[in-house]
Amino acid sequence: NAIEAKDKAPYDYRADFIKDDYNNIKMKGYGNSDVMAVTPMHGTHVTGIIAAARNNGIGINGVVENAEVMMLRVVPDGDEYDKDIVLAIFYAVDNGARVINMSFGKSYSPDKKWIDSAIQYADLKDVLLVHAAGNESSDVDVKENYPMPFYIDGLRAPNFITIGASSDPKISGTLAAEFSNYGKNMVDVFAPGVKIYSTLPTGKEYGNQKGTSMASPVVAGVAAFIRSYYPSLTAIQVKDIIEQTVYIAPDNVVVLKPGTKEKVSMKDLCRTGGIVNAYNAIMLADKIAGTSNKKIKRK
Repeated sequence: NAIEAKDKAPYDYRADFIKDDYNNIKMKGYGNSDVMAVTPMHGTHVTGIIAAARNNGIGINGVVENAEVMMLRVVPDGDEYDKDIVLAIFYAVDNGARVINMSFGKSYSPDKKWIDSAIQYADLKDVLLVHAAGNESSDVDVKENYPMPFYIDGLRAPNFITIGASSDPKISGTLAAEFSNYGKNMVDVFAPGVKIYSTLPTGKEYGNQKGTSMASPVVAGVAAFIRSYYPSLTAIQVKDIIEQTVYIAPDNVVVLKPGTKEKVSMKDLCRTGGIVNAYNAIMLADKIAGTSNKKIKRK
């Protein structure tokens, strides 16, 4: 089978089950309302991190209070299709999303031009895209991880923020999670992504999971927190606020390059060299929104 697969295209299961013309981006009336699919574990855990009911004495407190969540199931039990991601972004933007969390990724994007159009549309409509960096302990400045913030023409999308996963150095011995992807240029900030306690699908259970999929909704939650209190701030301003207010660990905190025992600086792993900090972010947001809503200096 492995030898045959090198010369023979895989069977088109999509044509049997989805019944769309994949090459026609305008054909979008497909799919169903079954967001549970094979398992809703991943999406339920991610959603709880963002918006689980706060201060009710049950389970966990989500990052942001009074958030309204739109759940779109775009990834099957396996690799995602570019077309599905594109149409989901367009749908979310057209139906009022202000922040879109994307806890998925892959190393190959055959229809990147479609993805680029969706990112540009979100930018046009003032929507922030938050994307997980991936869990292969890889340098994504070198090894591609899609969707990515750079368009085909090389320009960087200003409304796109990429998130690596941090850990507790007192427990793991390193501030950067050993599985997290990283990139001095491609990854913007890190956020907690190890032993993250959140909601599970039954509605009555909670549990721990790890991954940049858990780190991304932490930042999405902070972005939603900012936008809920200061709706006049733009998506680009919110991104810049998050980046400018990160927690910078002191020099005595150990940071190992993910997948290795090599000691590095957080500045070697992401653009800001820090961990998302909700308190610092909301303080700066308050200052900016309370003065003249002046755009802060772009990095």
